[in-house]
Amino acid sequence: MAEKRDITRKKKRLKMRFGVDAPTRVAFTEDLSNHGLFIITGNPENPGTLLKIEIYLPDETIVRAEGRVRWGKKVPAQLMRLASKGGMGVRLSSFAAGEAEYRQLVAELRH
Repeated sequence: MAEKRDITRKKKRLKMRFGVDAPTRVAFTEDLSNHGLFIITGNPENPGTLLKIEIYLPDETIVRAEGRVRWGKKVPAQLMRLASKGGMGVRLSSFAAGEAEYRQLVAELRH
């Protein structure tokens, strides 16, 4: 089966928040690309769900964006550290703040 996701994703763990109506659930990123990210969570949203996202960059910039869940993998909380990571792949659709800083970080991770 062919790889469907953006192969330019780079591993980067950043604190973030996400939610359907507001970004209230705390999580971490696993990897990033210009077009999407993987969110580590034991309770992923269903594919197609539109999320409000806040990502806290190392320089303390807050990136505010929206993204649509493309896929998810649910893993019981007690197995999160032992099994493969549970979470969801999200395709970013728009930025409200911090787009340039986000894209700069992704570019720096490639080098």
